[in-house]
Amino acid sequence: MKAISRDRIREMQEEILHLKKQKNAIILAHNYQLPEVQDVADFVGDSLGLARKAAETDADMIVFCGVNFMAETAKILNPDKTVLIPDTGAGCSLADSITVEQLREWKRQHPDAVVVCYINTTADVKTECDYIFTSSNAVKVINAIPPDKEILLLPDKYLGMWVKKVTGRENIHIWDGACHVHAGMSYEEMKQLKETQPDAELLIHPECGCSSQCLYNSTLNNGIEVKILSTSGMIKYASQSDKRKFIIATEVGILYPLKKKNPDKEFLPANREAVCEYMKMITIDKLLKSLQENIYEITLPKEVMERAYLPIKRMLELAN
Repeated sequence: MKAISRDRIREMQEEILHLKKQKNAIILAHNYQLPEVQDVADFVGDSLGLARKAAETDADMIVFCGVNFMAETAKILNPDKTVLIPDTGAGCSLADSITVEQLREWKRQHPDAVVVCYINTTADVKTECDYIFTSSNAVKVINAIPPDKEILLLPDKYLGMWVKKVTGRENIHIWDGACHVHAGMSYEEMKQLKETQPDAELLIHPECGCSSQCLYNSTLNNGIEVKILSTSGMIKYASQSDKRKFIIATEVGILYPLKKKNPDKEFLPANREAVCEYMKMITIDKLLKSLQENIYEITLPKEVMERAYLPIKRMLELAN
């Protein structure tokens, strides 16, 4: 694929800003998106922040630069608005790790359980859930459920193990799903990184395969700063910390907003190969085309939107 020149990128960005104003559109972008896409967005953030902005907007159109489940959430929160995603192929390996049929069968095996579902799931799966959560408010959501209630937590096993450890809840059953990008980040890899960068703080996303082990194993934590945070939590923490160097264990797209907000600090990727090919499918030319031609629109059955709305609403209420 031929690279787009800097001049052409700037031209397309100007066209996007013009069309956005003309169509009363808002552009929402995830922290993992390409820099040139983030630069034209009205809001850049994590799944929770994006859902909040989608719920609050008075724009006529939402153009979602992320992956499909995020755009679906925006549509559920705005059933009467036009919601576009610039590439319908922008999926999610974690969302694909459980189907609605699999969840229904799991629920049959645990008929009295409360179903708590990560936002990284399809709209169909959300219809079978009692609560939705993000990595930003997972612990708060779990703590809102009576301690004697059995919980089915899905679909991310690493985030689930982290939540189980932090909350001390033994009655949590965890689905065996994972993000293909985060799953590959190991405890040993983090330990070796810290040994080579002793003056750096280590910020780990709870979806990472190393997150729960970093909590359980005291070797890495012995006198060494390790923080397990959502992407928005990483940006907030790095801005407030007096440290100057950070190792970041999540998808490498987060490095751009981190550096943008903290130009005087150094951010090192825990794994330079941690690239989500789905997030990178949304390019500046596809975003422009989406706005020009009003493609590709997210459509969901009315019943799905109505049933998925309640657990999403609970998530937003518990985020306050």
